Amino acid sequence: GILLINIQSFAFPGVVGHNPATLNEFGTINYYIWYAAEWIFSGTQRALFSMLFGAGIILFVSRQEKKSIGLQPADYFFRRQLWLILFSVIDVYILLWNGDILFDYAVYGMMMFTFRNWSPKKLILAASVCMLFMTIRENRDLYEQKNLIAEGEAIARIDTIATKLTPSQLSTFEEMNSIKKRQEPEAKIKRLESEKSQVLGTYEMTRNYRIEKYLENLLEYTYFSIWDVIAFMIVGMAFYKMGILTGDAPTQVYAWLCFVGLGIGLTLSYIHVNYLIENNFSWFEYCKNVPFQFYELGRIFRFFGIFGLIMTAYKSDWFHSVFSIMRPVGQMAFTNYLTQSLICLILFSGFGFGLFGNLERYQAYLVVVYIWIFQLIFCNLWLRFFLYGPFEWSWRSLTYWKKQPFLRT
Repeated sequence: GILLINIQSFAFPGVVGHNPATLNEFGTINYYIWYAAEWIFSGTQRALFSMLFGAGIILFVSRQEKKSIGLQPADYFFRRQLWLILFSVIDVYILLWNGDILFDYAVYGMMMFTFRNWSPKKLILAASVCMLFMTIRENRDLYEQKNLIAEGEAIARIDTIATKLTPSQLSTFEEMNSIKKRQEPEAKIKRLESEKSQVLGTYEMTRNYRIEKYLENLLEYTYFSIWDVIAFMIVGMAFYKMGILTGDAPTQVYAWLCFVGLGIGLTLSYIHVNYLIENNFSWFEYCKNVPFQFYELGRIFRFFGIFGLIMTAYKSDWFHSVFSIMRPVGQMAFTNYLTQSLICLILFSGFGFGLFGNLERYQAYLVVVYIWIFQLIFCNLWLRFFLYGPFEWSWRSLTYWKKQPFLRT
């Protein structure tokens, strides 16, 4: 599911992936595909992934604590997280995926070790606080930009013949003007062409571009992601302890999560998406005119709604065969995540098939479907002969510093 959103960065320049206005896709199938992805799925699949990772922390540590005593369980766990940083380096620096999230999981997972013995009640409270901070943070950022634009426009109205601007006023005006100019169609097309030329160049050119983009966003994204990733990891830990994640709760619990989550989440998301459309996808106009950011709040509810929908289906008798087919995909989630980076590197880079920026949006989503089909077949075949996916086995062997069983006997 993560590929539904990641494909926008794999396949398109940044000014196109999340913005159908750049190439005037309005009224086409490409526009409706963008709308559905942004309205329903944006941010939810990453949240589900974070939840599962949080539950995995409890599962891993509790198993180790049953097998050994003292510091051995902690030793294994922290070694596991540190090796995950290495896999993140591979994903960013070799597979050239600038949207990698493994580093965040590795670092925040080590922080979560502290909370592994908290009660579900405490965990739910902690997750709620994190989600509150997420919403406060995005609106704080909105009002910082709103104030900057208001100050900049007030300075622009000053008669500079009669009044000389101070260095501070000049700086504010230039910053405001820079934001405004970046949203002009010509500036977006210029960035589009620049990105295409770099990604469609040599491996070295693509590598320099992707890594620079990753590093530029690392500190800023850490500021954004710390509450995001931690919140959903904590939810995963709480839901695992409560039996909600393992399907032990009554069906009504999942049905209510689905009904309330999607009902509120899709409504808030609808407001957010239409704010973008009304302001013609201009960040300058958006910050100037929008009174409140609903993205994170809508995303939180949509996450609970989609989780409830999946678990309601899991509890019914109608979808057993679907979950049976999907189970190997889940068992090889780590391999699938890294393999998606590899496949998209080959498909979209200039030293591969050179499809970056050269597909229509609906064609890029056909690629998503083809990758899903391939991974579905591959995982089901692979686990007939092997106990783990190749990256799961590597990670496991490195964690225990001992070669693990691999072949099915």
